[in-house]
Amino acid sequence: MTTTLAVLLLLNGIWNLVVWPAFFRRILRDPRSRDASGRPTRFLVVHATLIGVSLLLAVASLVLGVAGLLA
Repeated sequence: MTTTLAVLLLLNGIWNLVVWPAFFRRILRDPRSRDASGRPTRFLVVHATLIGVSLLLAVASLVLGVAGLLA
């Protein structure tokens, strides 16, 4: 059971590290990301924050998954 959970954590981490950066590139190209002066809008800040938290959780999942496999 422990190995299954560790593999699940690894798959979760890998999936999130693949998906979120691609989504962030789309957000950066979205015209709603910058105002007329080129400053970041709330749209960009909120999405960047959500993606950042998701990537931190992905790294935590990878670390825990590797620790689970090595234990």
